[in-house]
Amino acid sequence: MIQVPKKYALEVSSPMPITSERQHEDYLSVLDKLASKERPTAEEEKYAQVLVTLVEAYEEDHDSIPDASPVEVLRTLMDANNLRQKDLAPIFGAESIVSEVLHGKRGLNRTHIEKLSKRFRVSPAVFF
Repeated sequence: MIQVPKKYALEVSSPMPITSERQHEDYLSVLDKLASKERPTAEEEKYAQVLVTLVEAYEEDHDSIPDASPVEVLRTLMDANNLRQKDLAPIFGAESIVSEVLHGKRGLNRTHIEKLSKRFRVSPAVFF
């Protein structure tokens, strides 16, 4: 059994398949807390992987979006929000880094994914 600190525990004794929007939001909230940790334990990382798997399964059934690369997702979110590269410079640290990511020369790292998921209010899982 995966042991995690109480503050990350869900209302259920162990993660189960998601059956409601409320449960989906709860799992995303826990994932958000875990993603913001600087040094998660191995157990917390395992727990996050389980939650991501359950969130992805739920979202695939309920918000079916064709498979897309992280860059395609980012471009779609930028288009939907009328954003340009320079608008994302604060998230990435520099406009040049945004350009490298959008042109496939650099991948998204954990910090980028965390900030992008908060900025666009989406699950971090969409960038995997």
